[in-house]
Amino acid sequence: MGSTTSTGPAASRRSLHGRIGRGRLIFIVAALLALAATFVVEWAMTPPAHATSTSAAAAPSSSASPTSSATSCTVSPTNGCIQGTILSSDKKPVADADIKVTGPGSFAQTATTNADGRWFVSVTKSGKYVLSLQQSSLPKGQYLTDAKDNARPVQANVGSNAGAIFQLSNVQGATSDTGATSSVTWDRSWQQLVSGIRLGLLIALASVGLSLIYGTTGLSSFSHGEQVTLGGLLAYVFANVLGVNIWVTGVIVVILCAATGYLQDAAIWKPLRRRRISLTQLMIVTIGLSIALQYAFQYFFGASTVRIQQGNPKTVDFAGVTLTVQSYVAMGIAILVLVGTGLFLVKTRLGRATRAVSDNPALAAASGIDVDRVIRFVWTLAAGLAGLSGVMLGLVLNGVNWQTGLQLLLLMFAAVTLGGLGTAYGALVGSLIIGVIVELTNLVLPGDFKYATALVILILVLLVRPQGIFGRAERIG
Repeated sequence: MGSTTSTGPAASRRSLHGRIGRGRLIFIVAALLALAATFVVEWAMTPPAHATSTSAAAAPSSSASPTSSATSCTVSPTNGCIQGTILSSDKKPVADADIKVTGPGSFAQTATTNADGRWFVSVTKSGKYVLSLQQSSLPKGQYLTDAKDNARPVQANVGSNAGAIFQLSNVQGATSDTGATSSVTWDRSWQQLVSGIRLGLLIALASVGLSLIYGTTGLSSFSHGEQVTLGGLLAYVFANVLGVNIWVTGVIVVILCAATGYLQDAAIWKPLRRRRISLTQLMIVTIGLSIALQYAFQYFFGASTVRIQQGNPKTVDFAGVTLTVQSYVAMGIAILVLVGTGLFLVKTRLGRATRAVSDNPALAAASGIDVDRVIRFVWTLAAGLAGLSGVMLGLVLNGVNWQTGLQLLLLMFAAVTLGGLGTAYGALVGSLIIGVIVELTNLVLPGDFKYATALVILILVLLVRPQGIFGRAERIG
């Protein structure tokens, strides 16, 4: 009789009103953040008037001197860049090599490589340009592979970068890497192996989060690739458009991407889970979200590829492998972050709770673990890791566009399936295997055909060992 706790209809109404109030608050905050983000992007993508005029004055016209002596090229709304790096057969920079560039109208320039083997040409008109390496300017004992295809057509656009690859060999008449008769050598295999490890580490950053989402919710998120794209495009806005330091940019992008994961769960996934929406319906929502985000990216950033850092990347030759400085830094950061994520899952209370929810959500809830809180954290962590992956991939691949994440989505799903659905360590191992196999496939397959290897691996894994390397076999039905 002395109790003052109210359990009647009035208390129920107050509880209901409290939940509605919190729901409205979350919706209002999400809407305000979305409007602010739209304003920032629109403002950032609009160049200042003085910057446009300066770029226009600096850009060479098609009637300029036929020899290009530029030491760098900067993309602007009135200027585009064609650039590249020429390395010798032993991966050393080739200086004083001439590349003839012809294009729309009477455009004709000759670019000369500098001491780092880099060359640049500025263009003020979008169109198809033809690049030809002047073989007489090459050092003695160096020859262009597949010389009969020396003329390389390139689609260059104002406001973006384009490039062409001229591979050299110490054997006259050697066949190009993209030809059907290319030779597989130890040097090429070693180079591709290390490139595969690099790709695998960067894919793992996104795949670990994708696997944790599946482990805690059972949902295969098809919109996870767009989180990778978002990271790369935000890095372009902050580092390139706004001029923020690249290290500060990385921190800002990871925080913003993690915030989008938090808001996604608060505004979309948690309300749908409470309504007991089936996993099939949730997966359809992720597909729709993926398509919506892709066209949003295309609307704000266009269809062209943008670069986070405009300068042509420098290369470093180490242990017989030539990679850009950005590649080595990205690999180091990826290793540190992945190790830190693994230690967090093993050593911390929240990490152990995450693994418990992944193993058995019902038992974890019965043990006193706040399952919704853990899932919210997983969405936040996964989005942050995917954003970091987008920044690293944008630097390593020297560009990012509106469908970068979509192109990598198959690799991520193949890695998660191979390693074992729902296991973070499986996603890491699967990503490394997928990355190495995809890059080694490039020894015998041309261009982007190598990505089809991921589909073959995915099918074989589902046929032979559906639970993956670290997954547990489960009885269905």
